[in-house]
Amino acid sequence: MTKTAISRQLLEQRFPDTLVRTSLVVHDDMALWLDKGGPNQRLALLALSNHPLLQQFHGQSSSFQSNYTLKYCLLDHTNARALRATLRWLQPRLLGLQTSAGFGDRLGLATPGHVQALRHVLQSAPERTILPIFAQQSIREMGRTGRTPDDVMSDATWGAFQAGWCDGLGADADHLKTVSDIDVCVAAGFSFYTIDPGSYVDNHADSDDPATIQRKVAALPWPDLESSPADLERNYVDQTFKLADRTLHIDMAGVMRAAAKYGGAIAHVAVLYRHLEAKGVPFELEVSVDETETPTSHVEHVYIASELKRLGVRWISLAPRYVGRFEKGVDYIGDLAVLRDDLAGHATIARALGPYKLSLHSGSDKFSVYPLIVAATEGMVHLKTAGTSYLEALRVAAQVNPLLFRAIGAFARKRYPVDRASYHVSAALERFPELADLADEQLPALLDQFDARQILHVTFGSALTEFGSTLKTLLEEYAEAHYAALEGHFVRHLEPFVR
Repeated sequence: MTKTAISRQLLEQRFPDTLVRTSLVVHDDMALWLDKGGPNQRLALLALSNHPLLQQFHGQSSSFQSNYTLKYCLLDHTNARALRATLRWLQPRLLGLQTSAGFGDRLGLATPGHVQALRHVLQSAPERTILPIFAQQSIREMGRTGRTPDDVMSDATWGAFQAGWCDGLGADADHLKTVSDIDVCVAAGFSFYTIDPGSYVDNHADSDDPATIQRKVAALPWPDLESSPADLERNYVDQTFKLADRTLHIDMAGVMRAAAKYGGAIAHVAVLYRHLEAKGVPFELEVSVDETETPTSHVEHVYIASELKRLGVRWISLAPRYVGRFEKGVDYIGDLAVLRDDLAGHATIARALGPYKLSLHSGSDKFSVYPLIVAATEGMVHLKTAGTSYLEALRVAAQVNPLLFRAIGAFARKRYPVDRASYHVSAALERFPELADLADEQLPALLDQFDARQILHVTFGSALTEFGSTLKTLLEEYAEAHYAALEGHFVRHLEPFVR
């Protein structure tokens, strides 16, 4: 066999039953593919025996024919890193201002289905693009699912490789709160860092009396803000911001309230940004204040962006707290006309003070919102989803293993009063249909019922601790059904972003 003899046709003939065809890559005189032979899936490599890249992977080698070596490797973190180094399109990169979407995956099995959905949508609109982030999980979710940043990166790497995705991707270390959060995610190779200073946002500032606001402003961490109350007044009071579609005038009361509410958060973002910048790695930053109790006004948005710029923070996207309710796993709750104007104002500010993208967090299943935010941002938007993929996994369980789904549903009902504490949700247990009253064929429809869907969503961590191994085994057995469910669901999410 010569150097040119490695070909897709040859390998498909030699490994007709075990080679995962979508994964096969012939690159730099080496063939790489996923092999499903044996009890566990493996990475297979075929190259001339003296090929230097063979040494980058650890595994079992054997002679193939002539001067070629066949090497089988475990799907572990070391080999995932070697694969990203070999196939550079699997290395997370910076995505810039183009439309992008994050596909959260709490089980580590969903990426091939996400790829199928994205391909489906992009094929229908070849003139548009959506850049994907397949590795995305918050520090909170990692803790609840028992995963590490390396787990998230490796699972997304193997999933993208399996599906044959070659068009670039990012990796989101989501909702980071501390320097140690940053450190572990930098070590894992993430490219996109979402800073969440929500615990430093003062949710009471919207209703505090003027004297309380004055005290709170005086107590801000002014050294970290590299500023003073006098600077605050000089920079903002009686300033008028003329935007494309509106004019914002900032008075003393408005800027004082904005500073009391967000000053501590801005200082925290600046501290974490400087720590991340000192790491010397390429990165994009997202700032998220969405998981707070009160909306971010347009004046507050101007204050946040202006202060971050003054402090030298560079960011690619911002997630304000929009008006209305963005609850987990369900569509938007609120007046869409009011939201439309709110989004238009935030988008205008983002263009004027950036440009930067608006980010839509808790973006799963917000089908009524997608056309509004695309129109407002003219496509300069980042969509972030997470738990909806887990719910589609439960839909598959309901279809093929009703007994397992019933057990997960009953467990979720018990856990909901505790697990709901860290979420803004409105599902009620009394509206969760009684599982005993439902026939097996009625179970999948529970994933479309508001209360059941939300209760199943927010109890994911507890449920995976109890049933995770069984659920993953089932999804591996019914992988094609799992991918099909994800594809159908995410096509609905993504189509509005290419229209």
